Amino acid sequence: MDVTIVDFPETKVAALEHRGAPHLEYQTIQKLIAWRVAAGLLPGQHRSYGVHYNDPRIISPDDYRVDFCIEVEHDVAPNPQGVMTKRIPSGRCAVARHFGSRRNVSAAYYLYETWLPDSGEVVRDFPIFFHYVNVGPQVQEHEMITDVYLPLR
Repeated sequence: MDVTIVDFPETKVAALEHRGAPHLEYQTIQKLIAWRVAAGLLPGQHRSYGVHYNDPRIISPDDYRVDFCIEVEHDVAPNPQGVMTKRIPSGRCAVARHFGSRRNVSAAYYLYETWLPDSGEVVRDFPIFFHYVNVGPQVQEHEMITDVYLPLR
């Protein structure tokens, strides 16, 4: 798997926090999509992200936490879906690309478990995050592309 080091720019996002079992993420994502449609933000023009605070393989489903996000230019106004303004901070990141289903993003595990121990790098105080390169109902599972960013010092 190819890993590159990039300087990620600070990115303002509209975020919807998901707390709870991973199998319930779909409900959270549907709320974010409803907000996106109401706000008129097209998927091809505004990047989609997921900020993953913990590993669903080792955390209790009740403690699982991820923010689903859409890149925005302006702060988010109060809304019925509970979407809020957050930021993904700038900084160095290791990046690996994953192809296929987003249910098991192997690039995330590769970065943490294989690449990081041999890299000489140290993670910084921000969780791993995913850029969902292609999103939408027309994207088939086998066509999905996800760039995984591991923040580094």
